[in-house]
Amino acid sequence: MLIRIDKDKCTGCEACIASCPYDAIIIKDGKAEINELCQMCKACLSVCPEGAISEVSEDSDQKEKGQGRGVWVFAEQRDGKTAVVSFELLGAGRRLASELNTELSAVLFGCTESEADELIKWGADKVYHCNDEIIKVFNDEPYAKLLSDLIQEHKPDIVLAGATPIGRSFIPRVAARLKTGLTADCTSLDIDKETGNLLQTRPAFGGNIMATILCPFTRPQMATVRPRVMKRGEYDEKRKGAIININADNIKSRTNVIETVKEASETALNLQEASIIVAGGRGVGGPKGFEILFELAEALGASIAASRAAVDEGWIPYRHQVGQTGKTVGPKLYIACGISGAVQHLVGMQSSDIIIAINKNPEAPIFNTANFGIVGDLFELIPLLTKKIKEAKGL
Repeated sequence: MLIRIDKDKCTGCEACIASCPYDAIIIKDGKAEINELCQMCKACLSVCPEGAISEVSEDSDQKEKGQGRGVWVFAEQRDGKTAVVSFELLGAGRRLASELNTELSAVLFGCTESEADELIKWGADKVYHCNDEIIKVFNDEPYAKLLSDLIQEHKPDIVLAGATPIGRSFIPRVAARLKTGLTADCTSLDIDKETGNLLQTRPAFGGNIMATILCPFTRPQMATVRPRVMKRGEYDEKRKGAIININADNIKSRTNVIETVKEASETALNLQEASIIVAGGRGVGGPKGFEILFELAEALGASIAASRAAVDEGWIPYRHQVGQTGKTVGPKLYIACGISGAVQHLVGMQSSDIIIAINKNPEAPIFNTANFGIVGDLFELIPLLTKKIKEAKGL
């Protein structure tokens, strides 16, 4: 779509110039013109007294929009095992596919066929599966080439991937190859009931607002989704689907992955896999405050997390940070201690099954999100809670 000015109708009255918030309309040779600053806000359409400004569609817009059908999920794998984020995306993809009355497909590189069958049981109707040697270990170049080739051949309407180090690394390359849009780090996905477009919601301006982004014309509509913000779909042991084996004979790579080395913290601390998390914020007051949280976590068999404020103060390492600029988690139980509840932190933990907030400020925003709230001094409450848990466990 574009905004067009009919030069034959335009009288150069300049009424449209004041209406444009982007300074995208200029007068040249006595006629109004639209320049490259136009953001398609359409504010100018109703102000022209001569009706010289109109919105027109291009043939290529309608052609591309009509090409897409189906929802695809890129199923990420690590060490030959499908990553948990893939099952979360299948849950979201199943819902979107049902609303669009279309099929849900998964794309799996570098795993055995038994892993492909698991994706069907988690909701996929089809799985495009490739286990050729060149893509067994993740490498940007062959992954981007193979996935973009598949998309060009089958033309899905929507393509989803995890906003993980792997997804963030190569999915933008795929979008660039396809000349389509990509919305990164989405926390919500819906379908516009009127147009059928994908509504892609993500934090913007440092998490201070939530922006909903559309890709109305080019296809596919692509988005990466933060791990732990979507719920898994239903697992059906008896579910059947099609596994389509593909080969990567025409895929070349200028680089080879010699070795993958895991950072020590990756194995020692994986907040995204934790079922119970005890988190501390600025209210813990310092490193000594975290000591009592570690005692509670040990009693519960939980992992320790922190807000950005606590990490910025140097009280705890960054690898514990939960929030927009940290990790996104979705445990069964999240205990927030001394955390005010800024939106940047909520984005990273609001999908937890049960949230318990402990804060001495009864007006703290965290209580609006928590399932259970305790107003009190955490330095009194946490030791008592730890003691009761140890007594109940016979420790």
